[in-house]
Amino acid sequence: MDRRIMAVAAAIVAIALASSPSSSPFAGASDPNNLQDFCVAIDGSKANVFVNGKTCKNPTEVTADDFFLEARLVTPRNTSNSLGSTVTPVTVEQLPGLNALGVSIGRVDFAPNGVSPPHTHPHAAEVIAVADGVLYAGFVDSKSKLFAKTLNPGDVFVVPKGLVHFLFNVGGSRTAVAFSGHGSQNPGGITVANSVFAADPPIFPELLAKAFQLDSGVINNLQSQIWYEPSK
Repeated sequence: MDRRIMAVAAAIVAIALASSPSSSPFAGASDPNNLQDFCVAIDGSKANVFVNGKTCKNPTEVTADDFFLEARLVTPRNTSNSLGSTVTPVTVEQLPGLNALGVSIGRVDFAPNGVSPPHTHPHAAEVIAVADGVLYAGFVDSKSKLFAKTLNPGDVFVVPKGLVHFLFNVGGSRTAVAFSGHGSQNPGGITVANSVFAADPPIFPELLAKAFQLDSGVINNLQSQIWYEPSK
């Protein structure tokens, strides 16, 4: 299975690179074009400079290690959580060499019946490829129309930028693995339930009760729960 997983991961990287601004002048759903060979990220939290991305490392100090992350996507992650899924991201936060390149990748592990709950990536479209198991994937457009497919190993599914989408392991007792490529160095992630019911400070329960047409007691119960983030 490891060889097949790596093949799918390589395909995702190729698709992401093909849609990046550095390889196509017509790609619009990605980060801005780079104005230099590279811009390896450094920790700019102590600098009095704010940029759309990360502060660049001095090019004379850049090494091959800035573009390399060893075996991060090989090892299965622990899925013993309330969702039964865990995300292993490779964004600019984990790989500084991705800064300003407009691409990122990730691995998602699913326990049997595990779910990647409805969420959005506000900064990028997503390409999903199944490496092992069977997943039900879908997204909802701005007219509330559902687009969904059952994915088997080797199948690919595309999610347009910013739309709510999900993944669900429907392979019975089998685990599942998927790889995702994004057209951004930092696609962002907003889980619908978490953002609504775990906002800090909390959204007025009366507002949510009216918006979702639910009893206020149900809203209070939802807001009192601990909402798990699969990427953390």
